[in-house]
Order: sequence, then C-alpha cells, then structure tokens
Amino acid sequence: MPTDLWRFAQTLYQARDVEATCLLLQNEGADVCLLLCAAWLERRQIACTEEHAEALRELAYSWRQQVVVPLRCLRQGWREAAQSDETLARLREQVKQLELAAEREQLERLAARCQAWEAVRTDASPDWLECLAPAQANRDALHRLRVAAAHLTA
Repeated sequence: MPTDLWRFAQTLYQARDVEATCLLLQNEGADVCLLLCAAWLERRQIACTEEHAEALRELAYSWRQQVVVPLRCLRQGWREAAQSDETLARLREQVKQLELAAEREQLERLAARCQAWEAVRTDASPDWLECLAPAQANRDALHRLRVAAAHLTA
C-alpha cells in the first residue's frame, strides 16, 4: 500500500468501482480529495478528533472553493461545445490537467497538515470517512470506499 497520500489516492481511485463511488459522493456534495484523505487516515489508523477533522475541512474547503471548483466549472461548462470544436477540446483538456494538478496540491496540503498525527489503539475505529463526509452522503458508498481502501496492496 502506498504510504504517501497522492499515490494512495491514485491507487485507490483505480480500484474497482471507486471512481463511480467517488463521483456519486461528489454529486452529493462531498469533497472527494477530503474523502480520499479520510480513507488514507483510516487505513493508517490515525486517531480522528473533531479538532483534526475541522482543520482538514477548513483547509480543503478554502482550496476547493478558490481553485478546484472554478477549474471544474470551466471544464464542465465547455463539455458540449468541445465536442464540435477541436481547439476548445484541447483547451478543455488543459483545464482538466490543471484541475488534476490542483487536486494533487490539495492532497499534498492535507497530508502535510496531518503528518504528525498519531495512530489510535488497535481496538479503536478512526471513523474519518463518516466524520468528513457530508451528513447526506450515501453510507453504502462510504462503506464501499472504506472496503476498497482496506484491500489495497503495495
């Protein structure tokens, strides 16, 4: 299993049904980068406290609103027009790459914020996914994400 958050997120996202699960959760208002970080923290058995969760929420919200969401909106807004305009399709692909770079930066910032946090006792459950997901998030989808993360290998 990858130990750094970016590689963990890439590996997890490629696991069976994870992309669809993440898109479902995103459509419900979840920050996918924050949930990938949550799965990483759970996998590493890092203690979940409200103080730590709030620190991650604040960091993620600010970056997502200022950087990721505007790029995503631009890219999605060009979807239909780009199907018949080759130049716009190329520009849309460049925006997609910027969006991915912004998400990578968000993950790196989240990882840096929680670098010194300690693991919990082995009999405790970290519950990061429930803590960082929106209240209305699909619990089955969160469970699928947790199971996929638990089954990752090196």
